[in-house]
Amino acid sequence: MGTQRAMDRDTMSPENADCHSRRVDDGNRQPRPQSLRQDDRPMLPFVDLAAQRRRLGERIDSAIARVLDHGRFIMGPEVRELERELADHCGSRHAIACSSGTDALLLALMALRTGPGHAVLVPSFTFVATAEAVALLGAVPVFVDVDPETFCLDKAAIRAGVATARDHDLQPVGVISVDLFGQPADYGPIEAAASEFGLWLVCDAAQSFGASLHGRKVGTFGRVTTTSFYPSKPLGCYGDGGALFTDDDSLAATIRSVVDHGAGSDKYDNVRIGMNGRLDTIQAAILLEKLTVFDDELTRRQSVAYRYSDGLGSLAGLLLPRLRDGAASTWAQYTLRLDGIDRETFRTRLGNCGVPTAVYYPRPLHRQTAYRDFPMAGNGLPASEALSASVASLPIHAYLDPGDQDAIMGVIHDSMR
Repeated sequence: MGTQRAMDRDTMSPENADCHSRRVDDGNRQPRPQSLRQDDRPMLPFVDLAAQRRRLGERIDSAIARVLDHGRFIMGPEVRELERELADHCGSRHAIACSSGTDALLLALMALRTGPGHAVLVPSFTFVATAEAVALLGAVPVFVDVDPETFCLDKAAIRAGVATARDHDLQPVGVISVDLFGQPADYGPIEAAASEFGLWLVCDAAQSFGASLHGRKVGTFGRVTTTSFYPSKPLGCYGDGGALFTDDDSLAATIRSVVDHGAGSDKYDNVRIGMNGRLDTIQAAILLEKLTVFDDELTRRQSVAYRYSDGLGSLAGLLLPRLRDGAASTWAQYTLRLDGIDRETFRTRLGNCGVPTAVYYPRPLHRQTAYRDFPMAGNGLPASEALSASVASLPIHAYLDPGDQDAIMGVIHDSMR
């Protein structure tokens, strides 16, 4: 990346922003207008779901109409069809659809009999649902650090997390690894470390379904993998939805029972404590249509990510996302690390020129009000702290127009002058 430098505060002040989107020249790109907000046009969407809707709208409307016609709104045939398609897509033996990504985590932990007295190692730099599911069952999340370059669980933190759990008289039973922003975690060493300490591994793939590591698809790592179909995810429905993946026949049967109130072969003889974690049939029908273009959309996302890296790689002060060798990401987010740059000034300058940004996540879990009394491994979590203070994500989706992306990068180049 070269020498990093701080951004000049006067140059970066919002009142001095001129919004000139200069061309980022690769020999083919054309100059764009001076500002993305000319003539009172609205800010670009951060994720453009309307563009996907224009591509699939009629097919999705027809799929919804078929559900309305057959009337099986809960556990209709589309749910089982979706499960077969999801399992085939990633190569998992079992896929179980459920009501949300958060519920997928909760279902996995319930099926693994997680409860009071147990400790589960959880990265602190992630969305709250990862730790929330642990705490809801009366177990204790022990926060561990992440790799500062890939944002994923630091395999070395597992040993520290186990030691911290034992220091608090807790039984360490498992670890949840998060594929943050769409890149698979370093699963070989993580699986080995989990096995060394007798821990089960749950893979939180809320942002990474469709990704792979050394040719192995997400959904086939760990004891069980969970994902989310929240609308803005690379594969999203029109509401909440999720799924779990496992090759363990017994665990899959338990999860299916827990999804439906703990029912056994007789639905009125509940054989375990469960919940209502079912996916609505309409959402399954929508996801089936979206799956038909999912691989194409992942290719488009990858192209957008590579264009960002090509266009922004020369800028000192921006640390671009790094993929580990052998990893293919879904690019759920394109997340920069700002080195010596005031984040709010950077975001304000871009926003004034019609470029939206987002911060995932501005506060690590161990600093949040509801979670700050839970233990954290070692003497602190420096990578999680640093990332929360320095990350910013740019717009990325399968339908980002190359000209608009050029304009985004032009604004960024101008803001760095």
